[in-house]
Amino acid sequence: MLSPITVRPALPEDYDAVARITQDSYVTAGYYGDADHPYLQKLQDVAGRAEHAEILVAERNGEVIGSVTAAPAGGGFSDIGLEDELELRTLVVDPAVQRSGAGRALVQAVVDQAKAMEGINAVSLTTGATWESANALYARTGFDRAPHRDWFVPGTDIKLFVYRLELGQS
Repeated sequence: MLSPITVRPALPEDYDAVARITQDSYVTAGYYGDADHPYLQKLQDVAGRAEHAEILVAERNGEVIGSVTAAPAGGGFSDIGLEDELELRTLVVDPAVQRSGAGRALVQAVVDQAKAMEGINAVSLTTGATWESANALYARTGFDRAPHRDWFVPGTDIKLFVYRLELGQS
């Protein structure tokens, strides 16, 4: 039996592991061709993300195996969050341990954080339209599609789906 997954705020000493897992998970899944993609480079700047949002890590046996970013609307790392939403961003799990429950634990941690915040009524997120495992995870964890908020990566034909979880339904 696997030992339990713990979710906690990321510490600066976790940033290298978070950057590696971010790169490995996005490249392995085929979302970006290689680690030099400009957007992936931005996501690997974990310290920069941490200036604008809270980064949480999932760990098992003292090893960081995943992370997620909880971005307040209007902050420097929020894309689509509305005033009453906490935006879930950059959910990644080490490809070696995907489907271990770490993704679900990280999603739940962001939902729990949002519930504890004054004035926050929902969690929102964006994911790739073709990212089947991510879309399945969000559906399983209670998120509803918000197709009227879908958008395209600027300058491309890449469609991004928006999901929202009303906190009263989780």
